[in-house]
Parts: sequence; structure tokens; C-alpha cells
Amino acid sequence: MIAEVVLDTNVLVYAVSGAVDDAAKRKIALDLIDTRDIGLSGQILQEFFVTVTKKNRRAMSPDDALDWIESFEDFPIVPIDASLVRRGAELSARYQISYWDGAVIAAAQALQAATLYTEDLNHNQLYGDVRVVNPFRTG
Repeated sequence: MIAEVVLDTNVLVYAVSGAVDDAAKRKIALDLIDTRDIGLSGQILQEFFVTVTKKNRRAMSPDDALDWIESFEDFPIVPIDASLVRRGAELSARYQISYWDGAVIAAAQALQAATLYTEDLNHNQLYGDVRVVNPFRTG
């Protein structure tokens, strides 16, 4: 196994959030980063940069976002290539999910990760051998 888990973009965004109402999710996200053998993908890092610099309520400077991305470079990162795009498209069609979610699952499969932490897919659903877990779900 190259990585135990993959963290989706939303988990990384919560990890850097300074919003008071995100404090609980930030703690969970930081704990996942600190305590798990994580992997990422080029797509996840791209989405992270756009989200924290353009879409967040409290936008981060591009330099600060790049500092975070640099800190993630120690983790295994799946590059975006034709094979990953094709696999993401196949998963999208098979499971009737967005291409972007299919590509994240394809990256998790490439990393041989058993778990994908995300808010974007059905909690506890298996996509092949990757189980989706919403780490912010209560109850």
C-alpha cells in the first residue's frame, strides 16, 4: 500500500480554515493529516488552491496557499495523466457520479488506499476497493 487513505479537497480546505464555525472540522482535518498515512492527487491540490484563494469566505493569499501545497509534497501524490483521466471517466459512468469524484477515486485506487475521506460522496459506500468515509459526519 502506498497510502492508507486519501484526503479529498474539502478535508484540506477545512484544515486551513480560520472560520470560527469550521473549528471542529478543522481539528478533525488536522488530526487526519497528522495521524494517517495519507496520499493526494494533482487534482486535489489544484482544487485546494482554487478553493482557498478564490472561493473561500476568507480567501488565502496565493503565497500562503502555495506554502500549504509545499507542505503536502511530502505525501505521495498521483499525477494527472491520460490513464487517470480515463479511469476517472470510467468510474464516473459506472457509479453515476461526477467525473471529478471519479478521478479522486481513481487516484485513491492508484495509491492502493483503502479509504477516501470526503464530504462529497455517500458515507460508507464502497467504490471497488475504496471505502468512502465522511470524517465530519455525526451519529
